[in-house]
Amino acid sequence: MLLIRLIIFALSLTFLFLLIWFITKNKIYLKITGYFWLGLFGFMMSGTLVGIIWSQKKLTRSDYNGQYIIDRSYFKGKQTDWQYDNFQFEIKDNDSIYFYVSDKDKISHTFKGTVSTIKPYHSERLVVTMIQPTHPILMTNPTVYRDTWSFHLVFNSPKFGNMNFKKGQWEPIDRME
Repeated sequence: MLLIRLIIFALSLTFLFLLIWFITKNKIYLKITGYFWLGLFGFMMSGTLVGIIWSQKKLTRSDYNGQYIIDRSYFKGKQTDWQYDNFQFEIKDNDSIYFYVSDKDKISHTFKGTVSTIKPYHSERLVVTMIQPTHPILMTNPTVYRDTWSFHLVFNSPKFGNMNFKKGQWEPIDRME
């Protein structure tokens, strides 16, 4: 409704300036009309461009493939560092997921399962089905949080609370941070 009103306003203003120009033959009214439409078009194009640049990433099944580590940028401290050193997982092209329990770079246990996606909205959501018994972190599907250029997965663990995972390679923590 607002868009229709704006279009009617712009056309009315254009008609008014063209009518004044026709009566007075003063070219300033043609210039005003031209600058008005140029500005309006530029405003619409910049709005469209900003919308494209800042819109959230639309995820597909292949976007989920890769290795995931604890995202230490959300929370700091010993608990986050411990989670980073002990939990990571990998989603492969063949719809498999491998959840690793580790002691830093030494994997002590691997939990296996499969992944699929559902598309309830514009972006696909991850569905994790683990072979039982599994780790308590993987009892529910992750919540997907999308940013402009990336995303992260949050698993709700009954023992650790929300655990934020992002794509990345595990590297030893520099304890002097």
